[in-house]
This record gives sequence, C-alpha cells and structure tokens, in this order.
Amino acid sequence: MTDLDIRVLDDAHFRAASALFRGTLHYAPPTDEAWETVRTTYHAGQALGAFAEGELVGTVQAFPSALTVPGGAVVRMSAVSRVGVRADWTRRGVLTAMQRAQLRAMRDAGDVAATLRASESVIYGRFGYGVATRYREIRVKRVETRVRVPIAGRVRLVDGETALPLCRGLFDRLTPGRAGSIARWTGWWTSNVQRALKEDNLKFAVASGPDGDDGYAIYKVTPGSWETGNEKPTVLAVQDLWAATPRAWADLWAFLLGVDLVGEVLAEGRPLDEPVEWLVTDRRAVRTVDESDETWLRLLDVEAALAARTYRAGEPVVIGVRDRFLPENDGAYRITAQGASRTSDEPDFVVDVDVLAAAYLGDVTFGALAMTGRFEEASGDAVARADALFAAAQTPWCGTFF
Repeated sequence: MTDLDIRVLDDAHFRAASALFRGTLHYAPPTDEAWETVRTTYHAGQALGAFAEGELVGTVQAFPSALTVPGGAVVRMSAVSRVGVRADWTRRGVLTAMQRAQLRAMRDAGDVAATLRASESVIYGRFGYGVATRYREIRVKRVETRVRVPIAGRVRLVDGETALPLCRGLFDRLTPGRAGSIARWTGWWTSNVQRALKEDNLKFAVASGPDGDDGYAIYKVTPGSWETGNEKPTVLAVQDLWAATPRAWADLWAFLLGVDLVGEVLAEGRPLDEPVEWLVTDRRAVRTVDESDETWLRLLDVEAALAARTYRAGEPVVIGVRDRFLPENDGAYRITAQGASRTSDEPDFVVDVDVLAAAYLGDVTFGALAMTGRFEEASGDAVARADALFAAAQTPWCGTFF
C-alpha cells in the first residue's frame, strides 16, 4: 500500500477538503458564494488530511465543544465531523490512519471525549465510539387535536437578525443541563442558522415568564394544504427547541401547535422522553415516525471521564477497559457511589472502550450489552451493581446536529 501522509490542514487546503467531503456524500463542491460562508467554519488545527501520491484522499475535522455528563459536570470535548475518504481510496486504511492520528491529537490536546454523528452505523465502533444518545422524530396532525392547557406565560415572534444572538445567548444559558448536551461553537450557528435565515425563511419564537426569557423555538413552514386528509399538507418543521422550565416548554409547544393554516407539525431529533403526547387532547395525533442513534461517544481519557460524572447509590464494582487505539486507557477502574478511580484490583468484568462509552451517559445498561454479547458477563451480580451505579435520572440527549 502507498504510504499515507496525515497532516494538519491549513487555509491552502480547506476548500479542497470541503469539496472532498461533499463528494463523499455525492454533492458538488461548494460554489464561490457558498464557500464564503463555509470557509468561516474551518480553522487552523481543526482539520486533518490524508495525502497519498501527492493528492488529498481523505479528511476529517473536529470542532471544539464541551459535553455535559450525568451529575451536571462539563468536560472538554471535540465534535468530529466532515469525515470522508475519496471513493477510489476507500478500504485501503485511509480512515483508520486518520482516526488514529485524530484520536491521539484530541487526547494530547486535553479532550476528555469526542462525539460524532455517523452517516453509516457500521463504521465507528471499531475506533472506540459507542452509541450514547438517541432521538425520535414525531409528526403531529395538528387539525385533529388541540393543546390541553393554554399558554401560561408569553410567546413572541422575534425578527431573524435580532433573534440569532438572542437564541444563541439563551442556548448558552439553558445548557449545560441534560446529560449528553454539548456546547455549540460559532461555526455551528453560522452553518445551521445564519445561512438558513436567507434560504429557509426561519421563524423564531421566544418564551418568557416572570423572570424573563426562558426558552425558544426555531421553525419553518413549508406551504401546502391545511385541509384534513390532503396528501400534501402545510408542514411546520421544528428545527430547534430549548426551554429552561416545564412551563416554557409547554408554552412553546402550545404556540407551535396553535399556528393557523398548518396541517402537520414535524419535529426531528427530539428526546425520547419528551411528553408531547400528554400535552394534547388526542395522543394518537402524535406519531413517532422514526427513532435512531443520535451521537456516538468516544472516551479519550477514561479515567477523567469516569471521575467527572456522578453515580447513583449502589455497591462498588471494578470494570476493566480495553482500548487498542489509546492503550493508556487500558486498566481497571473502581466505581462507587462516591466516584471513580484507577485501581490495581482484579476487574469484575472487562469491556472494550466502545461498550463503556455506550453505557457512560446511561442510555443503555451493561446488562443489555452483556445480554447481546458485547462482552462476557462476570459471575455473580457485578453487572447489576454496575447498572445501579450508572443509572441515569433522565434519558441522555444531545439536541445539536453537526
């Protein structure tokens, strides 16, 4: 195989990297106009490129972020994205070489974890990533139901140019909160909101209560028909919704479900436990049309990650960890209700680092993973003890697409 040269990319290669990544998704390279926006999301030191025979054949990028873990602590994290290998160089070790270099670079820089959204679900487990959060997509037949309670506070529409900094400030204030949520970097707002302001006619609704603004929703409406049974209804698509209190959440949903001349309300990427069905008079009007993996988590510094989160009441357990890309994570870790630390004790059971990542935020139990053959369960009640300690008070959810 031709030797690969993995390099940190600079401004001279950013546009080529963007074109290569888009090509792997079967999109054309960015136009000059589009590149003016996209280029603002590339920064020195964040993107890697794989070169072979003098050509760029693969790329991967990581955005600086932070992850909320059970108990509310926030750890330094990178959001991995724009992963692509040129079609004539796939299955030749390019992705593995880039992953090895990126994992090492992120850990050496001080990141405790990394997350990504997987375009294909069979790729990233072998690099130590495990599915740590999930989401659902719901559709509400608005014309067939109504909200049980009226808006208790106030919901107002805000102009786009004014709304962008307002919503960004609210997001930063409302998160960290739920385990799995992440910090958004400047380029995220540029790519996902500012650019869409011009293209998608986004609307911004802000909720407020006795103490001021405490929630927002970003949505767009695709015109169609609002008549019952029409094959192409007018659809209100919820792009982003965050609330500080149950009242703010209910007010925002009441507003969205009350917009006139809308046939359906669509919301993608919502938490599995969001109780929209209980907010309306006919719960069958709310349908879950998809449920899928959301973020894949990679623990870069296992000791720091385990020490950062809190644990529920339970008897101690010692978990062994294997990590073939970052061997300094190999070892045994003692978990108690008071915290976690390395130990020389014999582990009660041993898992690969992707299995630990899947269970880390509490979305899946060690018991379920053992049952499906992801690791060999130890004798006795060790797995049950681990499940008691790692149990989550709330279903983890990220809520940020990247």
